[in-house]
Amino acid sequence: MATQAFQNQRLDKGDGGLMERVVKIRRVTKVVKGGRRRGFSVMVVVGDGQGRVGVGLGKATAVPDAVRKGVTAATKSMVTVSLKGTTIPHQVTSRYCASRVLLKPASAGTGVIAGGAVRAVVELAGIRDILTKSLGSANSINVVQATLKGLTELRDPALEIAKRKGEPVTNSDVS
Repeated sequence: MATQAFQNQRLDKGDGGLMERVVKIRRVTKVVKGGRRRGFSVMVVVGDGQGRVGVGLGKATAVPDAVRKGVTAATKSMVTVSLKGTTIPHQVTSRYCASRVLLKPASAGTGVIAGGAVRAVVELAGIRDILTKSLGSANSINVVQATLKGLTELRDPALEIAKRKGEPVTNSDVS
């Protein structure tokens, strides 16, 4: 399958060692006066494995061009994820369209318990121990967006308290 050819590639453009993973390749068709125009829509996840992850959708008439456009869009939309060691600070449920995703912190050594679309986002974000459950629609594009939304909703309690009090954040506060 074409998906396997593009998984876990490292980019060589000096962009901090980003990894990319193709989540979904869809063949799309537009009917025009002269017949059908075929193209591809590709969902790509990009991450550095240290708390930064982004998602992009690329569209083109050839798969490699669509992947390149998706990677460009994903690097522009990268967000920072709040981590607590190798897991997330707290449980969160997020929703995007009809897809819902439950993300729960796990103890060290548990690993990534997740389906394909959620696994791509979580692994490239640098999370090593997490429990997840995809609820609602199984549309992989919406599941990826719901996962990214859930990861952006995470807050580290120690940092939030320090911000409210107006105290400077030190390295000992971040675990």
